[in-house]
Amino acid sequence: MATLADIGVSAAFNIISAVIFLLAFAFLRIQPINDRVYFPKWYFKGLRSSPTHSGAFVKKFVNLDFKSYLKFLNWMPEALKMPEAELIEHAGLDSAVYLRIYLIGLKIFVPITFLALAVLVPVNFTNGTLSSLSKVTYSNIDKLSISNIPLRSQRFWAHIVMAYVFTFWTFYVLLKEYERVAAMRLQFLASERRRPDQFTVLVKNVPPDPDESVSELVEHFFLVNHPDYYLTHQVVYNANKLAELIKEKKKKQNWLDYYQLKYSRDPAKRPLTKTGFLGLCGEKVDAIDFYTSEIERLTKDIAKERESVKTDPKCIMPAAFVSFKARWGAAVCAQTQQSRNPTMWLTEWAPEPRDVFWQNLAIPYVHLTVRRLIIAVAFFFLTFFFMIPIAFVQSLATIEGIEKTAPFLKPIVERKFLKSLISGVLSGLALKLFLIFLPTILMLMSKFEGFISISSLERKSASKYYFFNFVNVFLGSIITGTAFEQLKSFIHQSANQIPQTIGVAVPMKATFFITYIMLDGWAGVAGEILMLKPLIIYHLKNFFLVKTEKDREEAMDAGSIGFNTGEPQIQFYILLGLVYAVVTPILLPFILVFFAFAYVIFRHQIINVYNQEYESAAAFWPDVHKRMVIALGISQVILLGLLSTKEAASTTPFLIALPILTIWFHLFCKGRFEPAFVRYPLQEAMMKDTLERAKDPKFNPKAFLQNAYVHPVFKGDDEEEEGEVDDDTEPESNLVPTKRQSRMNTPAPSKMSSESSPSLPGRVHDA
Repeated sequence: MATLADIGVSAAFNIISAVIFLLAFAFLRIQPINDRVYFPKWYFKGLRSSPTHSGAFVKKFVNLDFKSYLKFLNWMPEALKMPEAELIEHAGLDSAVYLRIYLIGLKIFVPITFLALAVLVPVNFTNGTLSSLSKVTYSNIDKLSISNIPLRSQRFWAHIVMAYVFTFWTFYVLLKEYERVAAMRLQFLASERRRPDQFTVLVKNVPPDPDESVSELVEHFFLVNHPDYYLTHQVVYNANKLAELIKEKKKKQNWLDYYQLKYSRDPAKRPLTKTGFLGLCGEKVDAIDFYTSEIERLTKDIAKERESVKTDPKCIMPAAFVSFKARWGAAVCAQTQQSRNPTMWLTEWAPEPRDVFWQNLAIPYVHLTVRRLIIAVAFFFLTFFFMIPIAFVQSLATIEGIEKTAPFLKPIVERKFLKSLISGVLSGLALKLFLIFLPTILMLMSKFEGFISISSLERKSASKYYFFNFVNVFLGSIITGTAFEQLKSFIHQSANQIPQTIGVAVPMKATFFITYIMLDGWAGVAGEILMLKPLIIYHLKNFFLVKTEKDREEAMDAGSIGFNTGEPQIQFYILLGLVYAVVTPILLPFILVFFAFAYVIFRHQIINVYNQEYESAAAFWPDVHKRMVIALGISQVILLGLLSTKEAASTTPFLIALPILTIWFHLFCKGRFEPAFVRYPLQEAMMKDTLERAKDPKFNPKAFLQNAYVHPVFKGDDEEEEGEVDDDTEPESNLVPTKRQSRMNTPAPSKMSSESSPSLPGRVHDA
């Protein structure tokens, strides 16, 4: 258990680490050679040019303006200057709303912190309960917690009242924020420029037809059921193998470019490479000839596979992107049931083209349920069995664990400073390192589940990460830590004293979370702005591979917000704050520092660095709100259980209403605001269409939409993709033939079937 001295050492260690990171960033960001690493977003927008192109040779690499070094903190006010409206225009609504999560943390916890420190800390501190419990281990910080209140004390009324005050204040902040974000979303959608996903739906589980292809079937279905608004469609191909071949060719091309550049610098010596794994083994051959032949082979394979994908019925999935002439038509289709069978002709809004995760489009719809069941079981075992190694590692990362594992280190670790450093830093650091690969594992699990957009993959991965943090980092740290630390107390006391010990022990784990917040939330966030990994990778690529300006742009790895890891981190701190606001209020100032510091850091990164992969118009907000409400409910249940161990029978029943009110609040917000995030109002769609027709009467939706959802591996093909509609095709009143045995009237000429089935006016012939 960390003492006050241990926390002081931890604070000093993490503050010094954060300052070092910030000073290193302040120095590196003003060097011309690093300009593309720390300001890539402006390069992508074409608003910044490289400072290394002109001037003296030394100035191309080193900033010789010594006055700029005196302004090393000017990036902080610069990050706060940009207004929110301009930020939305610059970085998108997703990025602006993501920053509001940090602001919510500040809005919730600033008043709560002042109230808790002013009311609850004096109430807790002016007791001597812990001093009278000689068998319980505690620190001076624990004297400021609810553990220091004696059993059946009337002072628990202060905690009950504060629990109600904190709950209603949190309700108010969350309600206003949900209302604000919903309004921002609708305003953003109304003012946003034209995008293909506004006119397009994804239709899945197209029923098989023995007489027609998927493309023909989709066309006929929508011409019949959406005759006034259907425009065109693009069938979904299973082109994963083709994509892998193209990816492999690109890698080979990069190596060929590298060796050609190497040869151009030293023409007297032909570069050599080995044909084995990663060029480390196998026969040694001429590198340029080898990669040239490999690229020629892959080019032939790609052409063959491309033709196979287009012609093989097995490569055509029962799904399609269907585009409409107006947003209103797309909104009607995306938000209604298309057939009697609710499992057929399933429609949903299409992700924007850059948000599509193309690999998962090739997964048959019938496989999705099985895949998600498999992942649910796997995630259950991952979450609950992961607690065993985490508990083991954390037990080793303590003074007692080190002395037990390596007794010869006892004289060293018993030194005062090292003992404080290990107690205040090592346990949290071990936990952080142990979880370093978790986001990658959770993202792979989400991909296996079959979600078809990057945004949905990140949202589902974030949900898993939050639950994992709750079970393993929060509950795991409390349960394992409490059980191990208080085991002797349990053994040597009577049964009627055990509930009292539990009530004292649970809030004592606050000292561990304080050290964890400083490590992960202070030093960790400061390390984010340094961007050490992108900095190293960029310079390695720039030195070895870059030979053109386009290569240099590709070497810039701007990255993105990382919603799947960043949002669960914020939610975890909100959970800690709400749980310990009444229990151990001294933890709250550490959380406030995190929210304020992280807000400035990530605002700077969003303005200058991150290049968001997609724009979902804050579709993630209902999940964010739900997790905050869940955290509030968890805090109330924990407080209820804690007071029950304190034998506060006269006060505890008054807490029962809080979880009920929280559930009601969640249902109210869900019914009032969530529809704005899952449905697009027809009124808004019609208004947007009307305004657009008035402003741009010459807009041609076919030219805009017909290639919007072509698979990236087919981009650049000269031949027309299957599913496109000719510009001169307009709906007519005559009936056209289909290939189906059943007679079906299609009130428009069918491009797919008219060539093979002659028609007579007013009649449909069987194929």
